[in-house]
Amino acid sequence: MMVEASNAQAPLHDEDYDRAFNRQNLNSDGMIFTRHRPVQSLNGTWTFTTDRCDTGLRQHWYKDCHLPIEGRIAPWDYDVWNGETAEVPSCWNVGRPENFHYEGSAWYGRHFPYVAERPSERVFLRIGAANYDTKIFLNGRFLGNHYGGSTPFFVELTEQLQAENWLFLCVNNERNLVRVPMRHTDWFNYGGVFRDIELIRLPELFIKDFFLYLVPNGQFDHIGVSIELSDEVDGEIEFSMPELGIDRRLPVIRGQAAMTLAAAPELWSPDHPRLYAAKARFGDDTVSETVGFREIKTDGQTILLNGEPIRFRGICVHEDDHALGRVSHDDDLRRRFAHAKELGCNFMRLAHYPHHEHAAELADEIGLLLWEEIPVYWSIAFDNDATFADADNQLRELILRDRNRASVVAWGVGNENADTDARLAFMRRLTETARHIDPTRLVAAACLVNQTARTVEDRLAAHLDLVGINEYYGWYDPDFADLEAIGEHYDLDRPLVITETGADAPAGRRSNQGALFSEDQMLACYEAQFKTIAGIDAVKGFCPWILYDFRTERRKNSFQHGYNRKGLIDKDKETKKLAFTALQRFYREDW
Repeated sequence: MMVEASNAQAPLHDEDYDRAFNRQNLNSDGMIFTRHRPVQSLNGTWTFTTDRCDTGLRQHWYKDCHLPIEGRIAPWDYDVWNGETAEVPSCWNVGRPENFHYEGSAWYGRHFPYVAERPSERVFLRIGAANYDTKIFLNGRFLGNHYGGSTPFFVELTEQLQAENWLFLCVNNERNLVRVPMRHTDWFNYGGVFRDIELIRLPELFIKDFFLYLVPNGQFDHIGVSIELSDEVDGEIEFSMPELGIDRRLPVIRGQAAMTLAAAPELWSPDHPRLYAAKARFGDDTVSETVGFREIKTDGQTILLNGEPIRFRGICVHEDDHALGRVSHDDDLRRRFAHAKELGCNFMRLAHYPHHEHAAELADEIGLLLWEEIPVYWSIAFDNDATFADADNQLRELILRDRNRASVVAWGVGNENADTDARLAFMRRLTETARHIDPTRLVAAACLVNQTARTVEDRLAAHLDLVGINEYYGWYDPDFADLEAIGEHYDLDRPLVITETGADAPAGRRSNQGALFSEDQMLACYEAQFKTIAGIDAVKGFCPWILYDFRTERRKNSFQHGYNRKGLIDKDKETKKLAFTALQRFYREDW
């Protein structure tokens, strides 16, 4: 309802207004298995209103009556019902020039009708991702909020649905010192609802989680099945994988079913991305999945895929588009992977946050190994319990979303964090979370190097399966002898992966003298990298920075103009730089 005139000033001076709207009750506990389920898309045109001062939360805009001007008795300063509009999914920064650098809250609203399709059905809203704090209101009632800018979340709408409904989202992308990531990052802080919004209709009792995996015993002859129901009931689940001759009934005890089944699937690999169909049914609910089976492990400094040594020939990539921001669509993702394949890659690092879930689905299909990570980036508030809860939840949501994807071989828990006691405790707990939820993949991080001693001394390395280092010899650090020394001094019993390296150059800028910010200097840097890492036995992965130029507010010199120019391809995602062909040759012929 409208705030009464006599009390209109009161909420404007209430600086505790957010407390009632910050439950963070929409989290990994509410994740639902949705792959291949029918959904009702809510994508399209929504009302859109920026709200830098959070007046909408203070004055409860979501309760206002949707009246035409003829029915109003007082003026208003906003219009979340009939004002401006925006497309969902999209990023507000690239929608209108005046919102390019906007950080704050914005309100999205839309109407939708509802008619039940079966008795006792339950209806959930799924938001693929919105950056960063998203508060959800349906028909004038607050349902909850979610922290994290890149992972999906759910809220049940069943009890609040009417024949005609108004749904509002208040999305806030402000950075601060206790969020994940915090205020200081090196990529653009896009705001908005930038992945799909969907309604999902389910029976009263449904399959909540469905996890399939190759048992990591080195024998490749058993698969594991783990299924969770929405309620703690007993019964049986019908489970089948026709191509493997599996048709079993799995006992359910208090909503949980877990079994190891003898099977000898063809193993998934980048050269042979074999996938199998699986189906599970309980009561009125049926789910299906398409999954590959492979084993990834390490043996000392060697990475083993299906028992065979492998080197990661990789490239990093950001989820960034000059025109669309962080919105990814099928053609863009397929172009991304086609360029990686053209380079000769078998591996990609999806930096520095969870990318669109369709990325891992496509990687399963075409055969690319992935490192997926959460944005525990640079200086996080490692001594803050709420910050850890945020990071831990983002990691859980990522793993629950993608742990059926054979392409995903590593969970990244951090990037370039200083080795303090607080950080070590924080990160160690994240590695424990990853292994608890998913014991079938490697846990990794990009660690810091002691530049004086030229060694990897990061204490976190003892808790990792893969040790990554970001090094820019030939660019920020000129002496390649230091990189050689790091290789000579590396004595950890874990594979070493170069998780970043490269140099900046605007596409087309040439220099006979190899000047900074020229393609020629960039090429020379890459060629020196190839020569150096070829002599370091511990390096089992090479993943340069980065596939495409990407937008970042930190890069403001006369060559960068708000972009990191280390891309092997220009921001147009078409124009290749000299280093592209050099890396392609290195992967195909020399490494």
